[in-house]
Formats: sequence, structure tokens, C-alpha cells
Amino acid sequence: MAGLALEPIQAIGAPFIHTKGRVKLRVLGTHVTLREAIRRQAEQDLGIDLVFMPGGNAEILYQASSDPDCFDVYEQWSNSIKILWRAQSIQAIETRRIALWDAASDLAKTGRLTPNAPIGRGDAPCKLINVQPNGTLGLDPTGRISFLPYVHNVDAFGYDTRIVPTGIPYETESWSWMLNPRWRGRVALVNDPTIGLFDMALAAQASGLIEFEDIGELTKGEIDRLFEILIALKLAGHFSGFWSEVPESIEMMRSGRAAIASMFSPAITDLKESGIPAVYAAPREGYRAWHGVMCLSSRCQGRALDAAYDYMNWWLSGWPGAFVARMGYYISVPEPARAQLTQNEWDYWYDGKPAATDLPGPNGEIAVRAGSLRNGGSYWQRFSNVAVWNTVMNTYEYSLPRWYELLLA
Repeated sequence: MAGLALEPIQAIGAPFIHTKGRVKLRVLGTHVTLREAIRRQAEQDLGIDLVFMPGGNAEILYQASSDPDCFDVYEQWSNSIKILWRAQSIQAIETRRIALWDAASDLAKTGRLTPNAPIGRGDAPCKLINVQPNGTLGLDPTGRISFLPYVHNVDAFGYDTRIVPTGIPYETESWSWMLNPRWRGRVALVNDPTIGLFDMALAAQASGLIEFEDIGELTKGEIDRLFEILIALKLAGHFSGFWSEVPESIEMMRSGRAAIASMFSPAITDLKESGIPAVYAAPREGYRAWHGVMCLSSRCQGRALDAAYDYMNWWLSGWPGAFVARMGYYISVPEPARAQLTQNEWDYWYDGKPAATDLPGPNGEIAVRAGSLRNGGSYWQRFSNVAVWNTVMNTYEYSLPRWYELLLA
């Protein structure tokens, strides 16, 4: 099967040299997974030194694509893969060195958790994961992958139920809420042209303002029309701000600057832990889905490469999967994580059942009260409602100046 027409990876320039002693592994990524508790546990379990370098989505993607010497391991979302692969910033991962590869879920391998689930528009990770013999990326398994699939989820928007009335999952909750004039001046967006653009495309289409032929591959004309709508809304004061990092989104909601916003699941969990009644919507139009990717720098070799494989295997070993489950995220090999969760936690986070007891978030504070039901249902139900994946479209370069025009308007 034909893959993406991208150039094969080649090692370029001088490798990063690690001296004797404990290996120091540099991990470039976002605040979502580069948490201090994770770093401490991994260092303890692996006997290595970890340097976490968190940043905003666009910032770290630029760093990684322009300078593979600045990291050993890269953690972000699957929409970064096309850019990193073209830039020759990452090297292929050998699946034979991933101990639980055969146990990894089908989501990244085939695009579906259940046989009848829609794959969703755009860059489903199954289209990007396998390195083909000619160096392109495609669907056919080869034993070499462009990224290790690990953390993943479906995204939507969050809202503060003290201001925005609670909706019904998959029925009344809608992306159109983000463009509803009722919330003018209280709407915040994520500042990422491969994520925020799709939040707004879903919202504009749900509002009846525009209709896309393929929401995962917008044409130049559709992009122009979408940004005409968004810029007019911004000039009218509809948006309260744009956030680049998860802590910013939390603060915008906590401070009251936003009542409804593009959000990631850990932000909702943190808000709940601090007593703010935030809800993560289950839009009737479907979610914007994403898959976490863990990549190897094209310069990584020797002891650092061995440590990087140890780190990737550790992520699938149980403890990390349980930690991110309490953030509202899923892991590609769920059974080891299940063994680290209580039955009540598994029932709530994965099976979508009401919480039988109060449940802690990743920081140990109560994030879920007994009787609560996770919006959107079970893992399998949520991934049966994917509208579009985070995507780098063929018109990505065309969309960038329009996105920055929106920011500056």
C-alpha cells in the first residue's frame, strides 16, 4: 500500500556524546506528560538521569524539527510526525525492542478499537506509524515504526458549569457552544494551528456558518472563509485569549477569564481537584482525537539509545499508564496499567461506570466524587465518536499565516 511520499531518515551530523556513569536522557515534550512525579518514578525504576524539557506545542515542534541535537526523546502528538520525519529529526524505532508491542491496542495499528468504529478524518495514526521499505510512512507493518504510540485521548472543550449550563453528552453538548454569542468574551482557544484550527472548524460547521467537504483536509478557499469568520468574531470581542501551555488554560478558567475553552483532559482534572466544577464535553458532532507519540532523535545512539528504549518500554509497563489514567488519559497497553489501578478507578476511567467511591487525581487530591459519571462514557464509546484527528493538512503551510493573522487581529 502506498505511503506518504516523504524522504527516509538518515543520521546527520555528530551524535550527542554521553560520558561514563549514569546516562542522562533528555526528553523534549509538553507539560501533559513531562510531570515531575513521572520523572522521579522513571529515574528510580530505570537508574538513569532524566532531563525533562517541557514547552508549548508549537515551540517544541519547532525545536525538534530544526535541531535534533537538542533532544534524545520527543513526546507530543501524532500530528507532529509528518513534520519531524520530513525534517529528518527522528529515526525509526525497531518494534522487536519494544517488549509489549504485540499487546499494544489496535488504535494506532488499524485506526479502530472496535470493528465498526469510524477511523475519523485526517491523520489517523495508523496512516503514519509504519516505516515502509522505501522510507515513506504508511499502513503496512514492517517491524519499524516512526513513533511509539502511548498516551492518547479524545479532545473537546471544557466548560465551567457555574456559568455554562450542564449539557447532555452526545445530545445537546455541541462544538457550536464555542461560537455561541451568549459566551462572548469568555471563550479561550488553544494556540496551535494543527489543533485550534480544527476546534474552530468543528465549531463553525456545527454553528451552520460553513460546510466543509472534508474537515480533515481543508481547501485554501475553505481556510480563507473560516478565518474570515474567526477574525470577525475576534474583532467583536468573542475570544478572551489564546493559551499555549496546559497551565495557562487552567488559570484562564480558574480566574474566570474563560467560561468555555479548548482544553485537554488533565486541565479538567486539575480544575476539579481545586474545587471548580468543570466538565469536559462529549460533542454530538464527535471528538477531535489525538495520539501521543514518543520518538527517537535521529542523533540518538549508543548508551543514550539503549536508555531511550528502556524509557519507552517503561512507559508501557503499568505505573505510567495508571498515572495518566488519573489524568483522564489512556495508554496503548492498558492491562499492565489496570493492575496498578483499583477496580473502582478502572471502572470509572476506562469502563465509564459511575465512581463507586471518591477517586484521586494524579496529584493525590480528590478529583472524582462518588457517584460521578465520566462524560462521554467508556474508552471504547469515546473512540467510537471521532470526527477528526489532529492533522497536518496538505494546506498546512497555507493555513499558518492565516492562524497568525487571527492571533494578531
